[in-house]
Amino acid sequence: MTKDDLAAYGHLLGDIKARVRHAQTRASQAVQSELVRLYWEVGGLIAERRDEAGWGAGFLARLASDLKNELPEVKGFSKRNLYAMVQFREAHPGLFPIVQRPVAQLENPQSPTEDTELAASDSVFACIPWAHNLLLLQRAGDPATRLWYARQTLAQGWSRDTLGAMIKARAHERQGAAVTNFDQSLPPPQSALAEEMLKDPYVFDFLTLDEPFRERELESGLVRHLEKFLLELGQGFAFVGRQYPLTVGEEEFYIDLLFYHLKLRCFVVIELKRGKFRPEYAGKMNFYCSAVDDLLRHDQDQPTIGLILCQTKDRVLAEYALRDIHKPIGVSDYELTTALPQDLASSLPSIAEIEAELSEELED
Repeated sequence: MTKDDLAAYGHLLGDIKARVRHAQTRASQAVQSELVRLYWEVGGLIAERRDEAGWGAGFLARLASDLKNELPEVKGFSKRNLYAMVQFREAHPGLFPIVQRPVAQLENPQSPTEDTELAASDSVFACIPWAHNLLLLQRAGDPATRLWYARQTLAQGWSRDTLGAMIKARAHERQGAAVTNFDQSLPPPQSALAEEMLKDPYVFDFLTLDEPFRERELESGLVRHLEKFLLELGQGFAFVGRQYPLTVGEEEFYIDLLFYHLKLRCFVVIELKRGKFRPEYAGKMNFYCSAVDDLLRHDQDQPTIGLILCQTKDRVLAEYALRDIHKPIGVSDYELTTALPQDLASSLPSIAEIEAELSEELED
């Protein structure tokens, strides 16, 4: 195959994989949505009876016990989960339309009607698993923040652990916060999509590097933890290569990290820098984007995007540096896990010492 054939085949493979995963997700969401609907309805029934009768929270323990006895094969109705159902119903009162139906219809449901349509405002909560909804209620704060994480969970397929990590890292505050020139260098809606793709700062908490470290060490660490790196970058990034060679004229240049974004249909060049952002980095990135556009980009691809990652930046300086650059470029900070000082690290007990101490306590 020629290079063009390989690229076209890669796009076809990517499209088919995306459609298969989308179909799998839809099937899973249908099951999850019915469970969420059930819990939402149960939460409403409990809240209604509680308010009418003036019951305190103590009756939930009896209700949980009776449900266990009456429906021993059904899981998920512990006291804690019943309380969560009430919280969920109160947080999303309009999630599902309320339709009065006889018990006979509940036992013999008819074909889907308008009562199965979700309320448009926050219907995304009905499309993510119950465990994710619980996590959002517990940790995501205000309704707008919960909605943002719910939408990202649905769009990016986050697991519960990933969702928890993203909430802890305050991803909603970082998304779309990079300094860019996309509004000048990309047409809408590509500019808005590209803007939303970038974060500031990027949190590489899976890496621990001693200062001073070399840029190549950072690059090696990110590639070594590629799965976590891709997760932090976000949905749609496909890894192309590290130290990717480009021959321009009679000289050869090497891109730190090269990606292809499946949603934006463009190459993404990432340059890693120690220390603070310097204006000359923008000129070098402009050169790399031009070279990738000429040497690698295909007719169906959008313009290459550059991302400069530095430890710190002056936003005003970065904005000036990008102002008259014609290639789309973003500038973001990154954060690493700080290594413990050697004297402190050496003073901490080892795992073997901790285990030995615990064994002595148990024997006593």
